[in-house]
Amino acid sequence: PQLYPDRQSYRTEPTGKSVKDTQKLSELNVDKTGKIYFKDLGPQIGWSTVFIAEYAGPLLIYLLFYIRPSFIYGSLAGLKPMHFAAHLGAACWKFHYAKRVLETLFVHRFSHSTMPLFNLFKNCSYYWGFTALVSYFVNHPKYTPPSFGYAQIYLGLAIFILNEIGNLSIHLLLLDLRPAGTNQRRIPYPNKNPLTNLFHLVSCPNYTYEIGPWLAFSSMTQTLTALLFTFAGAIQMTIWAKQKHRAYKKEFADK
Repeated sequence: PQLYPDRQSYRTEPTGKSVKDTQKLSELNVDKTGKIYFKDLGPQIGWSTVFIAEYAGPLLIYLLFYIRPSFIYGSLAGLKPMHFAAHLGAACWKFHYAKRVLETLFVHRFSHSTMPLFNLFKNCSYYWGFTALVSYFVNHPKYTPPSFGYAQIYLGLAIFILNEIGNLSIHLLLLDLRPAGTNQRRIPYPNKNPLTNLFHLVSCPNYTYEIGPWLAFSSMTQTLTALLFTFAGAIQMTIWAKQKHRAYKKEFADK
């Protein structure tokens, strides 16, 4: 009972690639003397569960710093009015992660149903930790507003909104490429939405549109910790994008 299907992996070679759940023994060219190698993947957890946890955390944590600054900075913190940039930063942060939760529930279709349980703690530590770091300085009573005033704030807001719309546009396009209940994958091409034309330049424009809002947020709030969060995310998404690009080239080599 402990080795439920999602934690089982089977290979035709000791270090080979795991066979797909939909494959039959007759399709694997394994005769009566052949071997099938089993691996226990360890405790698993659903992708959507991890995504909701890692995205819901930033919503609640940021709200604590924003709504109850006296809990974090002392009783006098709540008496000092926040700058407009801090209010706008909170709105953008909440919008972004509310969008991510809703996309997890209604838009994303995952290639695999589960991931290692350890990823829950790893991912939540990353998102929750950076949320605390960023929100601590943006909502601080001694917060220093952007150097170029409202022009810098509104320009950052415009770039933030544009990239958020672009990111959603890509996610909706990818949704249409994968029929519900399948692991089918097709080559993504731009549709009539002009924001999807970024597919002509990169394989994973959803990551490009994911980095964009945080660059805008960093400028809009002018905080170094937000820029650090952006930089860390950009490194990770660049790695993912390269992996997906290689996967596309391997899977669709003849197209």
